[in-house]
Amino acid sequence: MTEAIGLRGRVLALVESSPFQRVIIVLIVLNAIVLGLETSPTLMASHGSTLHALDHAMLAVFVVELLLRLFAHRAAFFRDPWSVFDLVIVAIALVPASGPLAVLRALRVLRVLRLVSAVKSMRGVVGALLGALPGMGSIAALLALVLYVAAVMATKLFGAISPDYFGSLGGSLFTLFQIMTMEGWADIARDIMAQAPFAWIFFLVFILVSTFTVLNLFIAVVVNAMQEQVADELREEEGAHAAAAQAERQVLLDELRALRREVGELRERLGRAP
Repeated sequence: MTEAIGLRGRVLALVESSPFQRVIIVLIVLNAIVLGLETSPTLMASHGSTLHALDHAMLAVFVVELLLRLFAHRAAFFRDPWSVFDLVIVAIALVPASGPLAVLRALRVLRVLRLVSAVKSMRGVVGALLGALPGMGSIAALLALVLYVAAVMATKLFGAISPDYFGSLGGSLFTLFQIMTMEGWADIARDIMAQAPFAWIFFLVFILVSTFTVLNLFIAVVVNAMQEQVADELREEEGAHAAAAQAERQVLLDELRALRREVGELRERLGRAP
């Protein structure tokens, strides 16, 4: 039992060590390059077997790494969302290349996403984005409402003038979404203004509301979430430093008390000496 615990501790120290993590990151990047090279018919014709061998070798390393982490963390492995994410990504790569699930082999490139779990800064960004989802959902609902109202208005105002762009509600929604991205909106507006000179008012108000206001709210929510994420990480680091400093102070106090006891005992012995 003790030997198993000792082995588990050594494996845990290995998988959590910085050199081991750096090796995995390098292999993930190399695997991404190999998967990209496999899309070239010319390279596959001349070096296909080599690329497949490299891909299988790296996949084997990823499987061994996951097994080591499972052995080291046990049940805690499944309580960590990033570990479960890595497990799912590698499991997809193990799907057989033939049969009804063969289409999932195209998802092998998802192994590149393991960089997100392997690099701490990327994990922080993804965590901030996930934390911003509730606020982004409210803004998305507001944007959808603005788009719907503008599409109904545009269909009624410009449907007869430009049926290609605003002939139906669906077409108007698509056109307004294109305008919201600032892609070719000037050409669309000029075509409408040729017959409706004051149509620029509609397009100007729509762009100001949708692009310069609502879309910037998305950025504001994400930036705020990232700031909160950084603040939380700083508080955690400060808490860890404070705990370490407290532990050091406690060690010094214990040593000081022990020294005082030794001095007191020495004085007592000297006082009893003839």
